[in-house]
Amino acid sequence: MRAADVMTRNVATVTPTTTVGDIVRLLIERRVSAVPVVDGAGKLLGMVSEADLLHRPEVGTEARRPWWIDLFSSPDARAEAFLKAHGRTAEDVMSRNVEIVEEDTSLDVIARLMQERGVKRLPVVREGKVLGIVARADLIRMLAATPPAQDATIADDMAIKDRFERTAREAGFGSVGAVTVVVENGVVHLWGIAESKTELKALELAAAEIPGVRGVENHLAIRDAALGGI
Repeated sequence: MRAADVMTRNVATVTPTTTVGDIVRLLIERRVSAVPVVDGAGKLLGMVSEADLLHRPEVGTEARRPWWIDLFSSPDARAEAFLKAHGRTAEDVMSRNVEIVEEDTSLDVIARLMQERGVKRLPVVREGKVLGIVARADLIRMLAATPPAQDATIADDMAIKDRFERTAREAGFGSVGAVTVVVENGVVHLWGIAESKTELKALELAAAEIPGVRGVENHLAIRDAALGGI
């Protein structure tokens, strides 16, 4: 799946001279949390999101910086912060360094960018022009619409054991060498020591997801608890 398959089209946009008041009304009317800022040719210049409008003196939310911040920030940075809080137009308040994707960007790349950059949405562009937006909600909708993967049933106990051990190695679990796996009639028994409670649960899930597994008996202990009495 690609960006073009899930993106929202007919995206509302604003120009650099659109007022903050008009932007706020547009966000409310369209029930969106951000709008692209484009020039006369439709090319992306930046984005104005709810986060860009959080700290405003009109509602008493302007950020108060500690005095010592001025010792480490440049005059230009302080001027930019003031403009962001008091600006009247999209050009004043927009975020300029916007992460973008193209129509054929895969969904796994999009999800990784969202996580790494800490953003909720990514504009989709072609030659700089905005075609749409992919938001986290679009990915969630795709997940809801995707039927569970159908995998061939693995009926053989040894095949289940091999599949589990391969999955654990590929996932990089730290306790792989400390876990013994016994499979009897499709029931996976896990014995040994897990590095943490989280890893214990992950190992159990890795076993339960294997086609043909009828149940999981988790006998694992957590390392700190297991060694506590030594």
